[in-house]
Amino acid sequence: MNHFIRLAGGALLAFAAAGAAAQKPAAADRKVYCWDEGSRRVCGDALPASAVDAARTEISARSGMRMAEVGRAPTAEERAAAEAAQRQARLDADADAAARRRELAMVESYATEADLRRAYGERIVLVEEAIKTSHMGVANLRTSLLSQLRQAGELELQGQPVGKPLRDRIRSQRADLQRQLAILDQQLGDQAALDGDLQAALSRYRELKHTAARD
Repeated sequence: MNHFIRLAGGALLAFAAAGAAAQKPAAADRKVYCWDEGSRRVCGDALPASAVDAARTEISARSGMRMAEVGRAPTAEERAAAEAAQRQARLDADADAAARRRELAMVESYATEADLRRAYGERIVLVEEAIKTSHMGVANLRTSLLSQLRQAGELELQGQPVGKPLRDRIRSQRADLQRQLAILDQQLGDQAALDGDLQAALSRYRELKHTAARD
């Protein structure tokens, strides 16, 4: 009887040991990590806190084969640059989508090229009228400034001082003339850009019409 009890107890202990062994992680599940610390290569079965963000190689402890290559964690500056690039990419995508919507609206709004030209023609006429007005303003300001400069020159030739009111008027006229010339330059630039926009719109309009007719 005692012999039977000993046998049964031994069997139970064996089963218990087998169960405990089964609960232990297999060697195949373990990894060895290798990373650089300065000019030195370091390997270990656990990553210290100082190496968590470092680039590393993960190796199987059982087979010695390389399992994975993990790149280093990006720096704060690199993360900020990546986020900025993502935001810019979203803005570019939104701009492209808006441009496509405008193109579709253009095709739907203008039945012919003549209609499109007329729409741009109205804007071109407005810009041309503004340029004419600016040219007249520049001419008037230049004439007035020359008259006052001539007056000041005559006073100096006569040996008389140029009074402060006249000097102030000359400075004011010169500043007004410079401002009007800047406005005129801007308007001329707008006119050139508008002409370019019209040609680009006509070219794109023809492409879209051709694609629609083909479909």
